[in-house]
Amino acid sequence: MNKKSIMLIPFILMVSIILFGQARFTADYKIGAKDLIEISVFGLNDMNKTVRVSEGGKITLPLLGEVEVEGLTKTELEKKLSQLFEEKYLQSPQVTVFIKEYQSKRISVLGAVGKPGPYELLGRQTLLQLISEAGGLTENAGDKIIVIRPLQDGTSTVFKISIDDLFLEGDASLNIPLQANDIINIPVDKEVFIYVFGQVKRPGALKVKKSNIPTLLQAIAQAGGFSERASKGKVLIKRIDKDGEEQKIKVNVKDIIKGKKKDIQLLENDVVYVPETIF
Repeated sequence: MNKKSIMLIPFILMVSIILFGQARFTADYKIGAKDLIEISVFGLNDMNKTVRVSEGGKITLPLLGEVEVEGLTKTELEKKLSQLFEEKYLQSPQVTVFIKEYQSKRISVLGAVGKPGPYELLGRQTLLQLISEAGGLTENAGDKIIVIRPLQDGTSTVFKISIDDLFLEGDASLNIPLQANDIINIPVDKEVFIYVFGQVKRPGALKVKKSNIPTLLQAIAQAGGFSERASKGKVLIKRIDKDGEEQKIKVNVKDIIKGKKKDIQLLENDVVYVPETIF
């Protein structure tokens, strides 16, 4: 079972959790600016209104005028309106509030998910719940999740979360609770190339994921391994550094095989050359 298949297991479990908890999230949701609210008063159709919460967190209703609603839950607003209507000579009014559009608390999910886009933040939701709601990770997801959180002073803070640690290791501390205006980005894991030439059985370009670039020994193995005439003690790695200069790294692979030296992590576009031994 590959890594992406294993990731499906927590998603299946989370679907039932999300469906079970959706009512609680809605009940906990605190109304804010730009939310669209439908208000019904039983038996009084003239009082039924659909209103948009103003930037100041208020709505305007017949008999009541302006009413402060920001920060209230659905249940709290129903209770407040019932009390206000009763003060205006409506006997035991039955008020129902339905939040039609959640505009004040939104989150953006970008990158390698099934359904990227803006999502409503209902109550207390976590990173895993939002990723599940966005259709889960796609096959080309990278190895990290980046959460960008705007701060009140105009700056932002960034969380970088390992997908393996969150999904496979189950590190609960990484399943962070989300806040309004968070941006969740799952970068696409692009394919890059490593080149292995010379005395290997299948020389040529190796197409690999950027998050899983092989080591020197792994790259040689993927190229079919050494040929019989390979000079294992004089392997050469050619690498272009950040300034555009070519570096040449000479490696005695026999020392790595014997455990005397650490294997070398290759980088994107590295060229490995295995020379022919001279008898």
